[in-house]
Amino acid sequence: MDPTRAFVKNVRRLVVKVGTAVVTRGDGRLALGRLGALCEQLKELISQDYEVILVSSGAVGLGRQRLKYRKLVNSSLADLQKPQNELDGKACAAVGQSSLMALYDVLFSQLDVTSSQLLVTDNDFRNEDFRKQLSETVQSLLSLKVIPLFNENDAISTRRAPYEDSSGIFWDNDSLAGLLALELKADLLVLLSDVDGLYSGPPNEPNSKLIHTYLKEKQSEITFGDKSRLGRGGMTAKVNAAVCAASAGIPVVITSGYATDNILKVLEGERVGTLFHEDAHLWISVKEVGARQMAVAARECSRRLQALQPQARRKILLDVADALEANESLIKAENEADIAAAREAGYGKSLISRLALKPGKASTFFCYCSLQISSLAKSIRVLSDMEEPIGRILKRTEVRSTSRILLVCLQMDLSWRKHQVLWGVLLIVFESRPDALVQIASLAIRSGNGLLLKGGKEAKRSNAILHKVITSAIPDTVGEKLIGLVTSREEIPDLLKLDDVIDLVIPRGSNKLVSEIKASTKIPVLGHADGICHVYLDKSADMEMAAHIVLDAKIDYPAACNAMETLLVHKDLSSNPKLNEIIVELQREVLIQIALSQKIMKLLKYFYIKLIERHEYFIWQQSVKSLTCQCSAAVFHNASTRFCDGARFGLGAEVGISTSRIHARGPVGVEGLLTTRWILKGSGQVVDGDNGVIYSHKDLPLQS
Repeated sequence: MDPTRAFVKNVRRLVVKVGTAVVTRGDGRLALGRLGALCEQLKELISQDYEVILVSSGAVGLGRQRLKYRKLVNSSLADLQKPQNELDGKACAAVGQSSLMALYDVLFSQLDVTSSQLLVTDNDFRNEDFRKQLSETVQSLLSLKVIPLFNENDAISTRRAPYEDSSGIFWDNDSLAGLLALELKADLLVLLSDVDGLYSGPPNEPNSKLIHTYLKEKQSEITFGDKSRLGRGGMTAKVNAAVCAASAGIPVVITSGYATDNILKVLEGERVGTLFHEDAHLWISVKEVGARQMAVAARECSRRLQALQPQARRKILLDVADALEANESLIKAENEADIAAAREAGYGKSLISRLALKPGKASTFFCYCSLQISSLAKSIRVLSDMEEPIGRILKRTEVRSTSRILLVCLQMDLSWRKHQVLWGVLLIVFESRPDALVQIASLAIRSGNGLLLKGGKEAKRSNAILHKVITSAIPDTVGEKLIGLVTSREEIPDLLKLDDVIDLVIPRGSNKLVSEIKASTKIPVLGHADGICHVYLDKSADMEMAAHIVLDAKIDYPAACNAMETLLVHKDLSSNPKLNEIIVELQREVLIQIALSQKIMKLLKYFYIKLIERHEYFIWQQSVKSLTCQCSAAVFHNASTRFCDGARFGLGAEVGISTSRIHARGPVGVEGLLTTRWILKGSGQVVDGDNGVIYSHKDLPLQS
């Protein structure tokens, strides 16, 4: 649950207001689908023992539609040729109120829910006896699980016209909903709109950003659009009502009424829409930091980190390693809380295995298995001892220009140098694996990059404590904002728009995740998607050695992305008894499900048969088929696929295993987080049109 939405745990009574733009379609007719979805949500809330009060607009619009039709039916051809006067708003309200209530009654009846109609006017609330009786009536209805349905009685209102007079105690159904929330002591007010919430500008403008938590101090930064296309309010009216209710202690959420489950999501603590709360100004430490501010801060810290001497950057890594070991018990406690929550939520064993930070097989490497904090710390120290990557010279070239006519050297002392330089700011989106946060953060520090991290919600406590421990070790001369932790999935779309401040996105997770991010950003994407690891048994293979390799590739750690998914077998081995033994051993050791292709089915008829194509399983499951060889990022000869790992490659750590072809493939270490810069050193040379010039190039030693 988002920390700013923890108040929903105490909600029992709520007021829901649905606006005209939600109740009706663009042509003014009723949006029956949205109304039906609304009624289904309210039915679900009642079944969960919530007390629901509904305020609905739409009567005037519905009445206008019916009166237009009646006027058309009763008009002669001559009447229709005359100028048409606007229909009286109060008459529209009178006709529409009964029609709207009849529609709600039909919809609720289908769900075995009873509703009641209460029409009120502004003057009613000036009477103390009326307010007391209203409270008693509503309490009686709620105790019987009846939904009170309120609307302003525009038909007999003393206002000059429903859309012109904004005086009085309330002036539209938004302010009526806010007033009822106060009078009836509601715990929450939900205002349903035709947009997702309050934006910093008109929602259809590309630079407008959804505001998740409203701060009155920042209202001057918000540009409001036009009022509602049909009703009398609009976002300005909703914000005024929300501010009034929130200042009185009632939380308010403005969200879209077009979605079929937004009210339920609000009560489940999801961060949908815009929240108004009296304590919002106290949530500075937990509320969202603007995506741009976070990225800009990371870039500024990155520049300060780059300016340090190599030994100073190395010391930061050593301090991070020490901090991890010093806080081992705290880290493990938070990790165990995540694991317990994952088990309670019914997550699969493979995800829980990737989630755990606990002693596993002895290893000093970053590998995809359960790790001790000491192993992580030791690997960071190994990374710190590696050659300094920033500014490393990759190539030096001397350039000479010679006259085609005179055949003499015209220009000398011109040389190129190709250096390694940092990217700038990286955005890494990863799932599960809290150890990945440590790897990625240490690689970012080593490469001098700013970093924004978004981990899976199942590891949120582990990620939070690891981030806190790591950033606490970063000196003030650099700044802890070098590494930012994105806490909500809703912030990702905003970050993906920042191609001017974020330089590289690395999503590591499912193919779906990688594809969605690639389709949503202009920022270069280095995709870590599903790793499809094949082992091919040739007809000339040593079958004893092959058996060891196949078993290790699959059962050493099947949740890893470098575990074998597909066993490719040369057709001449179909009669080799050792192949049968390998399959039987796999089944005996890990109780895997065997998925067989058509060519192998006849050989192994007694196994459960299911064809599985491209898929990374992450579970005890195996595909067996005969195929030709594949193009791969890493190809091993007589060795297990489990060696496809950054530490085993000597990279010290890895940000992931890239399955794309630009710009890095396979395990991505420090060098994968760096790019290059060309530096030309001359002494006043000019091109001058290259007239009659021949260039020659000579490679120079890397160290001058």
